[in-house]
Amino acid sequence: MKKRKIVIAGGSGFLGKELKEHFTKQGCEVVVLARSKDEGYTQWDGETIGEWTEVLDGADVLINLCGKSVDCRYNERNKRQIFDSRTKSTGILGEAVRLAKSPPKLWMNASTATIYAHSDGEENDEETGVIGEGFSVEVAKRWEKAFFEAEAPQSIRKVCLRMTIILGKNGPFMQVMKKIVKMRLGGRQGSGEQQFSWLHLDDYLAIVDWFVENESAEGIYNLAAPNPEKNKDVMAYLRKACGVKIGLPAPELLVHLGAFIMRTEPELPLKSRCVVPKRLLDEGYRFKHENLESAFMTLV
Repeated sequence: MKKRKIVIAGGSGFLGKELKEHFTKQGCEVVVLARSKDEGYTQWDGETIGEWTEVLDGADVLINLCGKSVDCRYNERNKRQIFDSRTKSTGILGEAVRLAKSPPKLWMNASTATIYAHSDGEENDEETGVIGEGFSVEVAKRWEKAFFEAEAPQSIRKVCLRMTIILGKNGPFMQVMKKIVKMRLGGRQGSGEQQFSWLHLDDYLAIVDWFVENESAEGIYNLAAPNPEKNKDVMAYLRKACGVKIGLPAPELLVHLGAFIMRTEPELPLKSRCVVPKRLLDEGYRFKHENLESAFMTLV
C-alpha cells in the first residue's frame, strides 16, 4: 500500500512540528517546506518557484501554514511582512500546484478567526458571522482571497482553516500565559468580559485528519471548540490548573503598557472573539475537548 504523502508549507513552527510528528507516527511521508536551513526541511523562501515544487508531485495533501507571526508591533514594516508572507506564499503555492503533473488531492490553507468582528456574546459561525474591520481583519480577508483565487486544478479540494488560538503544552500561548500566572499576574485582562475562543491541540490534529478522510469537506471552517469563555474565567481556570491562587488583574491601560514593552499588540488579549464551529458540528465532528477548565488540566 502506497504511503500517504503530506507536504507542510511553513512547517517549522509550533503547529508544523506537531503536524509532522502526528503524520510521521501514522506512517506517512512528510515533507516540510521552510525558510530554515535546518536539516530535515526542504528550503523555500515563500516567494518564488524553484526545485522545491517537485515535492508536490504525487502528494496527497498540502497544508499551508506560511505567515509571519502577528505577535509583534503593527508598524508599517511588520504590517507589510505580515501581508506578504501570507498572500505571496499562497499565490506561489497555487502556481506550483497548477504546474504539478500529479497535484495534491487536498489543499488546506491556514486563516484566522480574527476575521470576525469584536463580539461580547453574539456567536460568529461560518454562515452568519459578522466580518470585522481593521488591520487583522484585512490580513485574513486578503489571505483567503489569495487562497480561493489561486488557479489550482478544479480536482483539488480546498479547505480554509479559520483558526482560533491552538492550545498545546509547547505552544506560544501556554508558554507565555503559564509564566504570567506563576508570577502571580494571572488575573483578568482589561474588563475580563471579552470572549476567548480556543481549540485544544488534540482536536486540531484530529480535525486535520477528519478533513483528509472526509472528501465532502470543502470551503471555510471555523477551528474552535464549541464553548468560548470570558477572559476572567479563562484566567481563573489557568490559575487553578497551575496551582496558583492569586492573580493580580491587568486593567486595559496596563495591558497597553505591557504590550508596548513586550513589542506586541494589545489587541491579542483584548479583542473579544466569540467563534463557534457550526460546520464541524453539523457535519459530524465530535470534539475531544469542549470544556476549557478540564482542557487546561491536560496542558500544564
